[in-house]
Amino acid sequence: MSCKEKLPPHSLPDILYRIGDIADRSGIPCYLVGGYVRDVLMNKTTHDIDVMVIGEPIPFAKLVEKELNGKNFVVFERFRTARLELEDLESGKILLEIVGARRESYNPDSRKPITEIGSLEDDLSRRDFTINALAIPLNSDNRNRIVDLFNGYSDLRQKVLRTPLEPEKTFSDDPLRMMRAARFACQLEFQLDRLAMNAMTSMAQRITIVSKERISQEFLKIMASRKPSIGLMILYKTGILREILPELTAMAGVEQVDGLGHKDTLLHTFQVVDKLAEKSDNLWLRIAALLHDIAKPVTKRFNKSSGWTFHGHEVVGTKLSKKIFRSMRWPLDPLSYVQKMIRLHHRPIPLSKSEITDSAVRRLMYEAGEDLDDLMALCRADVTSKNPGKVKRIMNNFNIVERKITEVAEKDLLAKWRPPIDGRDIMETLGLPEGRLVGVIKKKVEAAVIEGEIPYDRDAALDYIKKAYREMQNT
Repeated sequence: MSCKEKLPPHSLPDILYRIGDIADRSGIPCYLVGGYVRDVLMNKTTHDIDVMVIGEPIPFAKLVEKELNGKNFVVFERFRTARLELEDLESGKILLEIVGARRESYNPDSRKPITEIGSLEDDLSRRDFTINALAIPLNSDNRNRIVDLFNGYSDLRQKVLRTPLEPEKTFSDDPLRMMRAARFACQLEFQLDRLAMNAMTSMAQRITIVSKERISQEFLKIMASRKPSIGLMILYKTGILREILPELTAMAGVEQVDGLGHKDTLLHTFQVVDKLAEKSDNLWLRIAALLHDIAKPVTKRFNKSSGWTFHGHEVVGTKLSKKIFRSMRWPLDPLSYVQKMIRLHHRPIPLSKSEITDSAVRRLMYEAGEDLDDLMALCRADVTSKNPGKVKRIMNNFNIVERKITEVAEKDLLAKWRPPIDGRDIMETLGLPEGRLVGVIKKKVEAAVIEGEIPYDRDAALDYIKKAYREMQNT
């Protein structure tokens, strides 16, 4: 057992040393393992802690619960695991998972392990990466020392992601680890080992045995990281992205006709996502950035007089985004928001022209609603030109648009970018049931406000729908 490195005294919460004392009295080897050890060594704070014992974990967990006043004790007999909550004066609430050391084997067509009781080395070798295969003994004889069987401590200092065993075996046993490789690379901003990258490339298709739900969990964590393009590029270069999101990889590359090429839409998209991530933590706005040009490959046309065009890609993109949401098993609640961002992402720039009317500005305000600021953030991130003059000109146009929006908002008192009345107001005022007619009347009143026929005023809007409804009845 390699125990060269040692933590300074009192590096861990006192309650963990008390768990070590219980292990000593029980004659059980006891270790901190997993992500908690990695985070301790990186000076990161976490309250989810895994403790591994060599022996029977459930009786030991019950002792810990009793002696340390644990709460919400749950046993998972099949996995030889117990979970409980502890209160520590220094660290606050701790979620503790106590597991038994185990050995794993896998059937080729499944990532569900066949588990057996194992040794410390068995347990650490089954981990995904060496930085997660470190352990810290809690027993008094080796307390605070770092058990490092796979040079994980060196990899941690060098910021390298490497598998404990041959990467082909690690990834074949559980292909989800390939997604985790991309996720850790961008969350931690570590370099993925070349052998691991090669293995992922040769085994990319094996990701298809993993459920879309689990793939999506890892993918969304990549999108939530500080620089998502790190993980996205790993998925693209290894071919895994093609297996899970082929619509994205279809955007890659530059096609030349008569010496004219368009920009690589996939690389542009990764740049947009990163730029937006610098400004916003909104996960679904980042997803909108990822999908904003998703329909360019299917709408791409070459015209000898005008060059490359992508007419209607915003509209087609909203349809494709729904297909992707369903395929990736993403929650459908944010879909309408993402579709709105895709549909409108080219709308603001034309509004910078001097002859644009107030009604054109109002229409964008109505359609974007309370998400107008998010739309403008996406539009600004969409500018990835390397020409400083062009970037300055476009950004100045956005400034003009935002000034016009402010002017119209102040003039019309459109503080919340909403119509002065909604569908319920229409039903109550006109005595109508819910249905298509209510939607038609709502569109009419919205158009009247946008075009300046009536002021942005509730009473004016109610008078207008009464008149409009009478006219509809008389035709």
